[in-house]
Amino acid sequence: MFHLARRAPALLLGGLLLTGCSHAPAPAYRAETFKAESPFVTWSQRDPAAACEVGRRALLSQGYQVDSTNPTRIRGDKHFLPQPSYSMTLGITLECLPSNLGTAMYANALQTRYELKSAATSAGVGVAGIGSISLPWTADKEAMVKTGEETIADPDFYHRLFALIESMLGE
Repeated sequence: MFHLARRAPALLLGGLLLTGCSHAPAPAYRAETFKAESPFVTWSQRDPAAACEVGRRALLSQGYQVDSTNPTRIRGDKHFLPQPSYSMTLGITLECLPSNLGTAMYANALQTRYELKSAATSAGVGVAGIGSISLPWTADKEAMVKTGEETIADPDFYHRLFALIESMLGE
């Protein structure tokens, strides 16, 4: 019993050190506030299809590749290459829904990051009676690998987007 009492502080300290090393960021939902005022929405006096058409033209005017199969839901993507081994894609979705003011236009932007990663490959040879041998392959394969993505929550970003759309709406 005496030996356990002497070890308890050391075990407790060791446990605290291990806990401190594996600290993960706080879950994102804890920062979610659900405020009534949102940077993700603007209103138009036009009907939903006409408002989204102006949003589609606004995205096209900024170099976005636009998917326009649904007249009230527009998806646009733009690709960036800030460094040769690093790229980003910015995807914007506009959803136009009827409201008592005409149309509520909701926007959501998602930034996806990619990095160039290389991986050496190996080739395996099996010989009966001896076993298998794995040899490294001399050619490295490089590929852009998705390293993360996040929803853009910056109100200034959406303010700039909606200012462009509103200037094109003429409202």
